[in-house]
Amino acid sequence: MTEPALRAVQLAKSFGHTRVLDRLDLEVDAGTIYGLLGPNGAGKTTAVKILATLLRPDAGHAFVLGNDVVRRAAQVRSLIGLTGQYAAVDDLISARENLYLIGRLVGQRRTAARARATELLEAFGLGDAAGIAVKEYSGGMRRRLDLAISLVGRPAVLFLDEPTTGLDLVSRNEVWDMIRDLAADGTTVLLTTQYLEEADRLAGRIMVIDRGMTVAEGTARELKGRAGGEVLEVQPLRSDDMSAAVRALSGLTGAGQPAVDGEMLTLHVPDEDLVSAAARKLDTAGIGVRHLAVRLPSLDEAFLAITGHRAAADESGLVAAPAAAVPAGAGQ
Repeated sequence: MTEPALRAVQLAKSFGHTRVLDRLDLEVDAGTIYGLLGPNGAGKTTAVKILATLLRPDAGHAFVLGNDVVRRAAQVRSLIGLTGQYAAVDDLISARENLYLIGRLVGQRRTAARARATELLEAFGLGDAAGIAVKEYSGGMRRRLDLAISLVGRPAVLFLDEPTTGLDLVSRNEVWDMIRDLAADGTTVLLTTQYLEEADRLAGRIMVIDRGMTVAEGTARELKGRAGGEVLEVQPLRSDDMSAAVRALSGLTGAGQPAVDGEMLTLHVPDEDLVSAAARKLDTAGIGVRHLAVRLPSLDEAFLAITGHRAAADESGLVAAPAAAVPAGAGQ
């Protein structure tokens, strides 16, 4: 049986009287993208920090490519890259200088460090801005550079802790494409996110964690099924028709009760055929529609369906310090 790239067994971690991880188990196959999905305070960042050797667990064991993260921490650091929630770059120097500096810190010779910097600048679309101080970069450019820094040492395993937080849609899509390319080249990626859409777009398998415990695990399709499938949004052309729209869709077999929020009606549709059935019912009832769309459940909707309660903010009051980008080879 092939050894998983990442494995955690009964991981536990507390800060003071607050249990942040509670007997967490995890297995990630090599060369895949695995998503850890949960709200702030769920324990995602703590799990990543333990796997990346930045925190010691109170109990349990974790392994990266067969190496115990506590007993063989230096070896683990030579195999991994980490991009934290916030871009960990030096604003006062250029992208090329940032990359060269990290290359030298992980033991690359001058020529190799320069060559690797050039390679990554081109791969991440930063070649034209390579000599500009990073303080002049947009948020998307900074995030791309941060991701490039984590790849200087060619890691076999890459940890991405909420890599697209705060990015606009265009920058988010660019980062998603880069993550897919990394996995296609054989890199194992562990991705933490609060966005169901992000996990759905990228991860082959997803674990939902809440208060440090696993509450669900599976493919995106399996989890969406548990979250009530997709969500149908309907905005009647006339606001006076909202009550009639609710009545028309209340009898839709297999769907739940419609919910109304202002001028928008939403309905969980576990079966795609129900979308067409809903459109026919509205047409039969003579209800004009200004907006009709199908979307994925939001994090709150999925979380509510899976856990039975809404995603709560971190109750501990603890704020994890941003994890710096740890390039592969940093432990050498």
